[in-house]
Parts: sequence; structure tokens; C-alpha cells
Amino acid sequence: MSDPAVQALLSLIQLTHRAREASSVEALGFVMVNETLNLVPYRQAALWTEAGLGRVAAVSGLPQADPNAPYLQWLTLLCRALSRQHETVTALDAAQAPGNAGEDWADWLPTHALWLPLKSPAGQNEGGLLLARDVAYSEHERAALTELVHAYGHALAAFQPRERLGVRLKTALRPGKLQRRILAGLALACLIPVKLTVLAPAEVTPRQPFLVRAPLDGVIDRFYVEPNQRVAVGTPLFNLDTAALQTRRAVAQRAYDTALEEYRQSAQLAVTDDESRLKMALAQGELEQKALELQYMTEQLQRVQVKAERAGVAVFGDVNDWQGKTVSIGEKVLLLADPGKVELVARMPAAEQIGLDVGDTITLYPNASPTESFNARIVGVSYSAEETEQGVLAYRVRATFLHDTPRLGLRGTARLSGQWVPFIYYALRRPIATVRQWLGW
Repeated sequence: MSDPAVQALLSLIQLTHRAREASSVEALGFVMVNETLNLVPYRQAALWTEAGLGRVAAVSGLPQADPNAPYLQWLTLLCRALSRQHETVTALDAAQAPGNAGEDWADWLPTHALWLPLKSPAGQNEGGLLLARDVAYSEHERAALTELVHAYGHALAAFQPRERLGVRLKTALRPGKLQRRILAGLALACLIPVKLTVLAPAEVTPRQPFLVRAPLDGVIDRFYVEPNQRVAVGTPLFNLDTAALQTRRAVAQRAYDTALEEYRQSAQLAVTDDESRLKMALAQGELEQKALELQYMTEQLQRVQVKAERAGVAVFGDVNDWQGKTVSIGEKVLLLADPGKVELVARMPAAEQIGLDVGDTITLYPNASPTESFNARIVGVSYSAEETEQGVLAYRVRATFLHDTPRLGLRGTARLSGQWVPFIYYALRRPIATVRQWLGW
């Protein structure tokens, strides 16, 4: 057992066994930088891994490597350069150090060092092991370490089973027949013509509805119909509060009665008195004025109840939204629509505007029935964009249905189709528009 060759072989076997049993990269790094001393003597050791951007994962004699320490920062620059320049076992000193590392070599490392690359079973670079001491390494030491780091590389690769992104990209872009075919297929796919389409919120609205307005200023007292209720001609729809109007009519009635009495007295005195005839003419004019005011107030009271002037379906939001609400004369209250006369109104966002022509076909996909669709033909597109309820600028697109007519008030998503364009334009249209706005060209 005193034979050095046998001792070295036992140490090599024990170290490879310890590397296979390591449960983490940290445990494996401890074995590499500290227990490798059982095979080859050295003063300092450091483990470099290619994980992420690359880092010094372990240093001999330290329980944990501090990346902010000056020694670790210098060692990181040295190991990164060695990993890029040397793919085989390399002996070096201060004169052979890459870059400017040789200037500070004497401050951090002994005279001689040995760089041992760590490879995965697939031949990918996983990192490297740096061993430094005062004397150069012999040939048999380098041979033993070469065999050991082969096992270390396999153990380190076990904690990184997937290829790194850079390696996968390099492999995928490597020139070859398959890659050329893939690139040619992608180029052809970019030139495939597709329809330029936009999705827009849409709603089925009445066509040529009858607008019911408030007949005068007042407060809505009662609604007689419910939303989507069918009404006939003459059906009461709603009425306004009459309290204020009745008070004003009562005042007008009292003023009329007073003027009538004054006129009668003037008429009686006019029989014998010429001066009273003049007063009778004035009283008669006053009486006619009060009569007109009374008639106006009476007509206003008759208008407080609004009736349907044509048959249809009452279209409005909710009864509770209107009862007790103050309205102005001419204000829109509800619509009377014919269920058989509907149209599709889509709101195309201004940010996704495409060219549309009258006669183009659009398709409605209702939210309430995902298995159905309705085709419609465009009859008009608004000249300018308007702000929607959601605060988005959009163009109003009107269309009439071709075959089946959906129910009034149905909401969904409309697919608007424009001209044929290459697929690459369809995919990059929005990014190109954003870049143009940002760059200003």
C-alpha cells in the first residue's frame, strides 16, 4: 500500500466516487477545489462554471465565494478568458496569462497554474478547474488530473441536463441541408397571401327606429313598458309628473276667471257709459290672453302622457334608470324598433384601421352563442373616428345581414376583412406602425 502509483489510483477512484455522490453543484465544487489535494498537491484552486454568464462557483479554503471580493473579481476575469481561449489542459504562468491578468498574477496566485477544462458527455464546455502552486506540474500529474476532470465534467453536466440557449442557437444555425430547407420554408411562409383582418366589438341595432323624446321639461313619473316589450299604436309608454303643471294650470284658471269677471262688469257699464266701452275693449283683450294661457296649460297637461305613435319593440336600458329622472324637452328617452329591421354596427378601433369598401362582407360571432355566426354586407363607414363608451377612438361600420337575422340587441365580435397582403406584413403591421411612430418617419 506504500506504492505511490497505487495510492494515486486509490485517490483517483475515491474522488470520482465522491463526485458522483455529490447532491448539488456546491457539494461538487467543494470536492473539486478541496479534496483534489488528495491526488495532486497545490496551494490554491478555483472552480469556474458556464452557468448563466459564467461565475467562480467555489474557491479552496473558503466555505462560500464572495463575488464582490477583489480576488474573486480578478479570478472571474482570468477564468472567463481561459474558458474562451483554451479547450484542453493548459499549463500557464504570469507571462502566459491572457489579457492584463499577468500584471496582478503575483498578488493573487503562485507562480505556476494548470487550467483543466470540464466537458459534458456531449463535448460541451461546462466550466474549468484552476489549480495553482509554486512548482510546475509533471507529466504523470497532468495525466492523472486529465482523467479526474473527465469524471468531474460528467458530474457537473448532470446538474445542467438541458443545453444552454446559446448552444442550441449555435447548433440550429449551423449550416446544413436541413437548416437551409427550414429557412426556405420560413421565407415561403412569409410570402403566403392572407386577408388583412381586424376584430371589433359589434352589436345588432334597429334600422330606421322611431325616436321617442321628452315632450316638455319635467320629471318622469312612471314607465308603462319594459325593455324589449312589444307595443301597439296608442300604447302608453311613460308620463311626466303633473304636480307643477297642475299648479300652473290652476293659476292660469284663476287668472282667466278674474279676467272674465272684469270683462262682464265692463260690458254692463258700457251700455250707459262711453268711457266704459273703452275699458271693455281692454278687458276683452286681457280675457283672450288669459284664455290662451289656460288653453296652453291644458294642452301641456294632455302631453304629459307619451303614447306610441307606431308599433314596435321598446328599446331602452332599464326602467329604474328613468323613473324620477329630470328630462329636458326633446331629450331622447327610448326607441321604437321593428324587430325585423335590424343592422349590424361594428366599431373598428382607429389604431387597427384597415381599408373597407361598401359591399365587403363582415362576420358577426355572438358572445351568447359561440357556435353561430352571421354574415353581413357593409353599407357605410363613418368618415371620422368617435370615442366609444370604453374611451377608445373607433370608426362606426354599418352592415345589413345577408341571410339569417339575429335578435335585436345581440352583442359579439365582428371580423372585418380587408385586402390580401403577405403574411410577413400581417404579422409585423402593428410593430412597424409602433416603430414608425416612435422614430417619426
